[in-house]
Amino acid sequence: MPTYDDLESAFYFVICNFEDTNRAVYDKVTDQFFYASDDIDEIPEEADGKPERYVDVPNKNDLDLGRSLVFRFVRATIPDAVDAAYNIFRRAGAYSRFKYFLEERGLLQQWYDYENAVQREALQEWCEENGIKLSEKEAP
Repeated sequence: MPTYDDLESAFYFVICNFEDTNRAVYDKVTDQFFYASDDIDEIPEEADGKPERYVDVPNKNDLDLGRSLVFRFVRATIPDAVDAAYNIFRRAGAYSRFKYFLEERGLLQQWYDYENAVQREALQEWCEENGIKLSEKEAP
């Protein structure tokens, strides 16, 4: 049975590149994660043909954790800055500018806490939807 840390590691693997070429698959029978990227391919060939056994680990957009999460945070925390946030996200490099914007207001740690809490909840819901039980104990 995987821990939340196992799942989170697989999730970060999926989202860590900009080309969306990384993939992680969870095997419900062996309780293992398998990975594929430009450099490795551990995913069993049968994974694409057995959705009852293998489940793709989602990316941020699958869980609605991209830009919409940013705007939910801004609306809840600094509603008078919604227009400024939209302006930040009109160009490339928005996330780094957004973090600077928050840092100037002393809200960067609050953002990280919010993002982590919502991400954890979304990943746990994804597990429930896919019949995956997480171990109560954390990895050593």
